[in-house]
Parts: sequence; structure tokens; C-alpha cells
Amino acid sequence: MLLHELVDASAAIAQASSRLTKIGRLATLLERVAPAEVEIAIGFLSGEPRQGRIGIGPSAIREAVPPDSAVGPALQLLDVDRAFDQIAAASGRGSSVDRVRLLRQLLSRATADEQDFLIRLLFGELRQGALEGVLLEAVARAAKVSAVALRRAVMIAGELAPVAQALFLEGPGALARFSVTIFRPVQPMLAQPASGVDEALADLAGADVALEWKLDGARIQVHKAGDEIKVFSRNLREVTSAVPEVVEAARTLPVDQLILDGEVIALRPDGAPHPFQQTMQRFGRKLDIHRLRAERPLTPFFFDCLYVDGTPILDQPQIERFTMLGAIATSTVVPHLTKPTREQAARFVDETLRRGHEGVMVKALTSGYAAGRRGRHWLKVKVAHSLDLVVLAAEWGHGRRRGWLSNLHLGARDPVNGGFVMLGKTFKGMTDQMLAGQTERLLQLEMARDEYTVYVRPEVVVEVAFNDLQHSPHYPGGLALRFARIKRYRPDKPAAEADTIDTARDIYRRATGHEPAAHTGRT
Repeated sequence: MLLHELVDASAAIAQASSRLTKIGRLATLLERVAPAEVEIAIGFLSGEPRQGRIGIGPSAIREAVPPDSAVGPALQLLDVDRAFDQIAAASGRGSSVDRVRLLRQLLSRATADEQDFLIRLLFGELRQGALEGVLLEAVARAAKVSAVALRRAVMIAGELAPVAQALFLEGPGALARFSVTIFRPVQPMLAQPASGVDEALADLAGADVALEWKLDGARIQVHKAGDEIKVFSRNLREVTSAVPEVVEAARTLPVDQLILDGEVIALRPDGAPHPFQQTMQRFGRKLDIHRLRAERPLTPFFFDCLYVDGTPILDQPQIERFTMLGAIATSTVVPHLTKPTREQAARFVDETLRRGHEGVMVKALTSGYAAGRRGRHWLKVKVAHSLDLVVLAAEWGHGRRRGWLSNLHLGARDPVNGGFVMLGKTFKGMTDQMLAGQTERLLQLEMARDEYTVYVRPEVVVEVAFNDLQHSPHYPGGLALRFARIKRYRPDKPAAEADTIDTARDIYRRATGHEPAAHTGRT
């Protein structure tokens, strides 16, 4: 397939307002893609090349842009993919020059529209363009399979591209081989926010529920086969070597094959949690494990069981999975309360907060495990309002903060149109250490700048606490944060899992009883 066909389709999809129109246009495109090109096309439409990051930064990309463009389209998808392979493989002395040369050669063969698409792809600006849910339904339509069956296979595989590749190469039967397997991590089930326990109980419509501590730690998924243990992070990266405490705890469990979902957290001697950042220090790049373990030991808490001795149990009700977990990992199960009355629930919340934890989880006991999805069967209740937002830009500080990027521009994810909707700015809640770290990180993600502001690729997620949301004519979403302050960075969370503008609108609606202003655009 010619690159320009995909570029034209991507532009049309970005302009379309109807979800069905987007799905139809994508499905038509995918029906024409050769099986060997499927993974490439899925990656480009998702805003993520098959190779991931190819080792070329913003300044190098700008340097590689040629003065002219090709007159007519001639680049094939496979041509671009091979060029990205070469750029990613460049290493050693002079590799940066080689990457610029190779990218310039590629761009010189592209039309102006194709150049724009490839540059934005490498900058990460397309990452929210064709949303994965829409793309998944388009793949299902093009391959003539059930979207439900495809979604389940993607949840198990962890991403859409390899499943789509197998589907187009082998036909519908390929979906059967994407099942839960030891040492292949499963996308974690996610929770929706709720403003309080009463609201959560109302949302679950009188269903039997369990309450659990909501821990401010790091999500883990533990796989066990005999004496072999592997631990994976929230984003499915293996972190086994960083968490020997988890490995030791898993090794004592009286089951041969096992997959557990849980959280690991650094606790003080009195059982209160250390700040989130101190837990995350255990997952840094350069680790002195013995020293860190002595200074900041980790405690694992498990809250779900996905696989036991050859049998996946994701579809079993929460209560059955939890019962099985309790029988297997008695001493490491997260503290919980099953089928509470409202009075018991209130006391449980008070006790959880007294121990220093940030809130509670409320889970429907009849629900299955919706891997990779943020459904309404798991609800998270925090004491204060907070949203996980994406940093879109940062302004240079003044006075004592001169030389540091300080005032952050914050955006919520737009699940309909793609991109991010700005909700406000804040410079509050930052330590000197945070200022130094964010300046270094954000400069690595720089896309453009003016005299006061550095605009960055939308990749960094921060948890933002705020008092409330107010109507704002200045921001395209019609809402602005009041008294926002940075609570913490979320290195464990990609921008694709940041909170949406719909979540912000819902908070405003519940607080004021009014509908927020209509959404008129995005950043």
C-alpha cells in the first residue's frame, strides 16, 4: 500500500465527527492493506511506529526536514517501515548523524502531506488520532469477526497490532491462540473514579460489593510456574529484579501455576504508606537493590487472581476469584470488607484513611475481570478531587524558579476527537527536586517553544489535586481547574490512560447540578 492512502484516510478520520464514519473509513482502508503491512498500518494509525521510539529527538527531526518534497506519491508503507528499522538500528560513534541522514533520505521521497504525517508521527502528535477502540472495531469489520472476540484477544495479547496481523494472515481462527498464558502479561483491569462511597454504591445499583484499601503504590502482576517467578508492571514491563520481596512472597504460595494482580507499596514501620515517589524509587533505571531494600522495603498486596494451575478464571465472578485468592495468598490479600452495610462501609473508609491510605476501591462481586478496560464494575473513591492529566507545555519560572520549567499546562484526554483538552495551569505543589526533574524530562520532549513556553509531546502524566471545576470561556472544554496543585508524577501511566474530558465534565455536573459548556475544540 502507498503511504499516501493511509495519510489521506488519517486526515479524513480526524475531520469526521461520527464514530461510525471513522470506523467505516478505517475498515475500508484496512481491507486494502496487505497482510504483511497490517502491523505497520495499525501502528501508524495509532500514532506509534512498530519499532516504538527509533532514537531520534526533536532537534534531529527538524534538522532532517529537506527543503523540498516529492512531486507525487511513491512511498510504500514497507519503504517507511524499513527506513525506521535502519534508523532504530544505527548505533555507535556518528550514529546521530546517520539517523538524521537516513530520515532526510526518507522525507525527501515523501510528498508535503506525507512529510507532515511522518514528522507528526515521530513527534508523537498522532498518538491520540485514531483511538484504539475505533481502530479495533474497524479491524473487526474488515476481518469479519466479532468485535467482542477481537477485544478479548487484544486484552490478552496486550496490544492490537500483533492480533490484527495474525487475524489478517490466518483468518478468524487466529483469535483462539490468544489466551491467558503464564509469563505473557495481561492488560490490567482499570477503575472509574467516583466522588464518594454512596455514589459508588448507587452506581452499582444495589449489587453486592466489596470494599478494599486503595493503595498509593505500584501496580504489579505476578506470574508463577513452579520456582520461576516473573513480575510485570502496570504497563506490562518486566520488573522482577527490582522487587525481590514480591518474588519471595510468590514462591511460598501453595500453587504451581498462578497469575495474581496486585499492588506493591513501601510502608513505614507503623504501617502507614511512604509517599508514592518513594515506592517508585524501587523501579529506577540504576538500582542498588540490596541498599534500597534495606532502606525502603516493599510490601505486596494482592487483590485478584486470574489464572490457577492451567485454568484462566477471568470470566468467573469477582467473589469467586477473590475467594480463590484468599485460599492461596492468605497473608498478602489486601484488607477488604465484603457485602457491607452503609454504616460498615463508612467505618471501613474512616479506618482506611486513618491508616494513611488515599481511599477505597468498590467492586461489584458478580463482575468478571475486564482486562485492559475501565469499566463501571470497579470504582475508586479518593478523599479529594484529583485527575490524571497530561502535560502539554510548561512555562519558564521566575525569581527563585528561574531556569526551571515551572507552570504546567494540563490537558484531559478527548476520547471522541482525539488529542487533549486543556483544563488549566499550575505551578503549585512542586519541590525543587520535582522542578529539576521535570525540566530535564520536558526538554527531552520539546516540540516547539516561544519566549515563555516550551511545548512538549503529550507523554507525561501527572496526578492533579484540585478544589473544584469552574466554567471557563478561555479553554475549549469550557472548564477550568480551581486551586490545582501537582500531587505526583505518574511514570507508570501512559497518556492513553489519562482521565478524559468526560470525567471532568461529570465532576462538574455532580458538583453544580448544571451541564458544562459545550466542547468546542481541542489543543
